[in-house]
Amino acid sequence: MQNLTIDGHRLWDSLMAMARIGATPKGGVCRLALSDLDREGRALFIDWCKAAGCSVSVDQVGNIFARRPGRDPGKPAVMTGSHLDTQPTGGRFDGIYGVLAGLEVIRTLNDRGIETAAAIEVAVWTNGEGARFSPAMMGSGVYAGVFPLADVLDKRDMDGKRFGDELARIGFAGADPVGGRPVRAYFEAHIEQGPILEAEGKTIGVVTGAQGQRWFEVTVRGQEAHAGPTPMGRRRDALVGAARMIDLVNRIGRERPPYACATVGVIQSKPNSRNTIPGEVFFTVDFRHPDDAVLSTMESLLKTGCAAIAAESGLELAIVDFWYAPPTPFAPPLVAAVRAGAERLGVAHRDIVSGAGHDAVYMAKVAPSAMIFVPCIGGISHNEVEDAKPADLAAGANVLLHAMLQEAQA
Repeated sequence: MQNLTIDGHRLWDSLMAMARIGATPKGGVCRLALSDLDREGRALFIDWCKAAGCSVSVDQVGNIFARRPGRDPGKPAVMTGSHLDTQPTGGRFDGIYGVLAGLEVIRTLNDRGIETAAAIEVAVWTNGEGARFSPAMMGSGVYAGVFPLADVLDKRDMDGKRFGDELARIGFAGADPVGGRPVRAYFEAHIEQGPILEAEGKTIGVVTGAQGQRWFEVTVRGQEAHAGPTPMGRRRDALVGAARMIDLVNRIGRERPPYACATVGVIQSKPNSRNTIPGEVFFTVDFRHPDDAVLSTMESLLKTGCAAIAAESGLELAIVDFWYAPPTPFAPPLVAAVRAGAERLGVAHRDIVSGAGHDAVYMAKVAPSAMIFVPCIGGISHNEVEDAKPADLAAGANVLLHAMLQEAQA
């Protein structure tokens, strides 16, 4: 057991085979949730799991569970997983690495004829990215009781297509109830999506918890008018006001180093005509910090600052609290199991806090959870050039294997 390792070549080949589904000309992947390409990726994963002797089930929000039975059917399963869907200009490893590292754990146990006391399960969580349907992590969120199933099924994408209808269209509106599956421990392997591990020459990030997140939707209303005859002093330009607010968002993040992050990711201006003063602007705000008190301060500064800008500019303002995920510490015994796995295998590691949201954050509400990070080249993710070294991916899967075995044999 001490020297037990996965097949790194097989893991890489599986990742590259999945990356061909939705491959983009720049070397990335576009496999949006509940698209035809998502269906194709799900089907391939299920084929691989059945070939590995797993039973497969699908719940009502489309989450997939591949189960390798254990000796004791009464023991709760040890679970791992992540998501298959990507950003529109996503990479080959975000999400899918965690899914296929879990499958590789099962394949390795099969190769060695190792029977575990508890079952091993690999989960594919629906709509992990939130790129097509917002917010992110809907499948694990419904599983953990954060989102009502009916609300998620009724979500719409930018084209007005309904989540539940698209889920049924691709054939993954399962019959199983969402949640309620006994889980002893949940692990999730993922690329870091940041530069810290690579910069410090570490192979494994022992994730102690995840930053909190607050998302907002901001609408600024002024008055549309002709760009030529309307004097500058008489304008109520919604875009100019929004630009000042966007600068405020950036300053709020920059003034709280090193952990604060503040991002405006979507901007929509109306009527979007080059010779008309914009009358309405919509934009999104994403705040992140590991300290909930700081996160609350950032929210307060956003709302008071935007209100002041709107008042000075004669604009109307509406800010909607769209989504909140509190800072989440992971279970110390599972974090210790990840750390012990890295030490047993002799790979360089460090403790780290996740700056991104992951399905493990919601799973931590219903089961002890932990995460394993591996470096991504240049710290770049949510980008078609996202990349990772095969040796690092194999090392992360090896740590996952040992951590899961520790829990599954207990």
